[in-house]
Amino acid sequence: MNSLKDRVAIVTGASRGIGLGIAKELVERGAKVCITARKPEPLAEAVEQLGGEQVALGVPGKADDADHQDETVARTIETFGSVDFLVNNTGVNPVYGPVVECDEAAAAKILTVNVLSPLAWTRKVRDAWMGEHGGAIVNVASVAGLRTSPGIGMYGVSKAALIRLTMELAEELAPGIRVNAVAPAVVKTKFATALYEGKEQEVASAYPMKRLGVPSDIAGAVAFLLSEQAGWMTGQTLVLDGGVTLGGGL
Repeated sequence: MNSLKDRVAIVTGASRGIGLGIAKELVERGAKVCITARKPEPLAEAVEQLGGEQVALGVPGKADDADHQDETVARTIETFGSVDFLVNNTGVNPVYGPVVECDEAAAAKILTVNVLSPLAWTRKVRDAWMGEHGGAIVNVASVAGLRTSPGIGMYGVSKAALIRLTMELAEELAPGIRVNAVAPAVVKTKFATALYEGKEQEVASAYPMKRLGVPSDIAGAVAFLLSEQAGWMTGQTLVLDGGVTLGGGL
């Protein structure tokens, strides 16, 4: 548990929800974090929740913006001295409906943010720090990337691609940089509200654990994958789903 002490992580999309939960877990285990999000005000509030400027830095911007990526990596190293970990958490899903009907611009946006952006962030941290010093990366995928996901199919396509990207990067960046992923089912966050709002008990009844996930369920697994305890793991996707995929459900 002490293997994260004084290490430094970038967590994208971390002003709330799963990202903030991950950042909190890392800080509790002794790490310092740089968190990103689009809106400065919620990001500043999240920094205070994490313990303030001694342990947390917030850099506002769009996850798929190259200048924002460069600024975040540079400021993290300038402030905390390294970038030992990267958590690619930012994800978007602006449409609901069949893949075959998905607007091309929306599909391109989903793939850009959910797949190409994690690739770009990985390249940036490799070039700035990890390529020489080593490190660990965790991509936040989804069980939607493991099987069909009616209604959010394009999101599922992007997460399937992210899982495959995780494997390819793990092969290419070993042995110095480990790359793994987590694949959550429905977690109670604002991002996933449409999937359970007003019907939480009904949705949760399909889960063997009889509840939906919460951010801390994901955060602990991510911290493990970043830690030395997972030092012989790379290219893997850890499914965190309350057992719902055991019966083929989502």
